[in-house]
Amino acid sequence: MDAQPAPASSVHSLPASHPPVPVFAAALAILSWASAYPVVRLALQVLPPIPLAAARYALAAVIALVWVGWTRPRLPRVQDLPRFVVCGAVGISLYNILFNLGEQTVSAGAASLLISFSPLIAALLAVGVMGERLSVWGWVGSLVSFCGVVVVAQGQPGGLTFGSGAADVLGAAFSAAVYNAVQKKLVAVYGALATTAYVLIIGAVLLTPWLPQAVQSLQTAPVTGWILVVQLAVFPAILGYGAWAHVVGRIGVARSSGFIYLLSPATLLLAFLITAEVPSLRMLVGGAIILAGVGLMNTLGRVRPPAVQQKTPEV
Repeated sequence: MDAQPAPASSVHSLPASHPPVPVFAAALAILSWASAYPVVRLALQVLPPIPLAAARYALAAVIALVWVGWTRPRLPRVQDLPRFVVCGAVGISLYNILFNLGEQTVSAGAASLLISFSPLIAALLAVGVMGERLSVWGWVGSLVSFCGVVVVAQGQPGGLTFGSGAADVLGAAFSAAVYNAVQKKLVAVYGALATTAYVLIIGAVLLTPWLPQAVQSLQTAPVTGWILVVQLAVFPAILGYGAWAHVVGRIGVARSSGFIYLLSPATLLLAFLITAEVPSLRMLVGGAIILAGVGLMNTLGRVRPPAVQQKTPEV
């Protein structure tokens, strides 16, 4: 969904390659995604982890189906169906199963900081699978970020041991990294909104075995339980991705990627306002280390190919 460029000013004309940043859309996306962390913690008091994911994405899929029926985007080609299934299975189903399991013991703020390790995992996957290269600074950034992960994880129940909440959240971060790598080609062909809609629908279908348990739990749940599920379906899953597609379509992937660094601070603020969660000094120090390492890797860590035409970086 590309927005029309702003009209040129009579005094100063903005270059076509640098349109103004859609601040409202960027803020809506970041705040919608950030709200998921504390709201999931509250919803887990009403629903078990996997049924919560099933209920949330069943509603999101219904909204996505209505959007598909209304706008009639290009249907997936047969040869692209495996890639869509992988995205739905890994980016929606597995990610949310691991994330919800992890948030049973990991605080919302710590979870957001551990998930922020995902871009670095994606870069390492690109090195191992796609033959990309990292500079010395890239490997230094990787090591710095991992040290931050250890600092944050050791402050959570169970530390970083197998089966702990922190390990589950890191598994979710790995799932997000795989999803981001696999869905890039789909976005290039179908667009961000259509790709997201199809992936949401597939992920919801894969979670349907747990939907009856979710319905059963919601039948005896207070009204607040229903409100939390609706919030998780509408804001992070629908509005968040929709607003982000507008941002990327307006200013491009490279310029928009910087906003992702605001996700963890926004989560820490919303977690304090919604659940009165106060981050520990260990969490803040570890989070700063993680973000510093990821920032170092994204700025100085990539080895640029000696191409004549520079490519737009991707996240």
